[in-house]
Amino acid sequence: MSFKLNFLDFEEAVKISLDLAKTTTLKEIVPISKALGRVVSSDVICKKNLPSFNNSAMDGFAFKSTDCGKVLKIKKVIFAGDKGDDVQAILEEGECYKIMTGAKVPSDANTIVPIENCFDVSDSSVRIPEDVKVGSNLRLKGEEQKEGNVLFKKGEVINSSHITLLASQGLMMIEVFKQISIAVVSTGNELKEPWENANEEEIYNCNSYALVSLLEEAGFAATYSGVVPDNLDESINFISNLKTYDVIITTGGISMGDADFMGEAFVKNGLETAFHGVNVKPGRPIMMGSIQDKNKQTFVMCLPGNPLTAMVNMQLFAIPVLNKIQGNSGFYHDVIIAENKETFKTKKGRVNLVLGNCENAEFSVTRNNKYGSGMITALYESNCILVTQENTSSIEKEQMVKLVKFNNKFLKTQINIFN
Repeated sequence: MSFKLNFLDFEEAVKISLDLAKTTTLKEIVPISKALGRVVSSDVICKKNLPSFNNSAMDGFAFKSTDCGKVLKIKKVIFAGDKGDDVQAILEEGECYKIMTGAKVPSDANTIVPIENCFDVSDSSVRIPEDVKVGSNLRLKGEEQKEGNVLFKKGEVINSSHITLLASQGLMMIEVFKQISIAVVSTGNELKEPWENANEEEIYNCNSYALVSLLEEAGFAATYSGVVPDNLDESINFISNLKTYDVIITTGGISMGDADFMGEAFVKNGLETAFHGVNVKPGRPIMMGSIQDKNKQTFVMCLPGNPLTAMVNMQLFAIPVLNKIQGNSGFYHDVIIAENKETFKTKKGRVNLVLGNCENAEFSVTRNNKYGSGMITALYESNCILVTQENTSSIEKEQMVKLVKFNNKFLKTQINIFN
């Protein structure tokens, strides 16, 4: 069975792959101490007002705003944690409370002034400044969040700020989407594992370890499932055992060589191919599709075998798909704007994925954009990708460019990188 690569427009391929990706429906409940990086599976509702009572934002004096400019008697001192009778409204005319940060403010005081802004301060009295704004330094009950508000929505990725809010609500458990299972495999009889001996005609398998670590950096858990031999029957059998995974990611074996069996092996296992070939440099023979087996969809991503090509297309092309499958509502890349430092050439007629470094809002292309798709060190030397238009032949000095930085674990901003 032969395969013909039909090179899709890059934007069209991105759209098709995202349309094909179906969000997981499996959920689980985890403690907030284990929730960092997980995806919220349902809206989280505020159950306790923030703050839960009127309190002071400063160490100072709580008084009625009509007493600005007056000398007031200090009725009592209120500390954080005082409650009940200690915070009852007992002010009479010409009186105030001395109050500490976070302490509950009695209902008969509506303004607070810091100690350092007052005059003639003693243990028994204080002169209040004349120009204190009504309500200053008074944090009102529920002003930040009220009971019944949506604290955060389904599809958000939990970070430290989410953990802070959950703890403030007394919520120690949260429902999240179950982590998707990802199998990573390589192909090629020439591959040796890093612990094996490789002669000059063999190469070490770096792709799988690179992809597994990249996925971990992006917040996913993946399993390295081995190397598929360059044999059709063995490839078919090998893939049949991977259909329990939510996603299968392969590198190599999808070009037009005589030993490139992966595409046909997947089809024999029920793959419905969405596309095979994208008009992009590097990474033209990328293939995506899905296998429907016993009410379960397994998403298939077949990447080129060259390490640089596999990693670049994984970062740019596959990570948004995985985020959508995992339930992340912000699955597009977080894009930054930078100024290009030096002019360099690109290949006109297809989208170019250009490696470079972005520091202090300035972009420096890697090796003047002259590196091979099999290179490894060019990846190490880079921290972002620039995506060109098909009709772009060069990027000029001082031109503003849009970049995708590597390892954006918590994706939020959805920006079209092609505009």
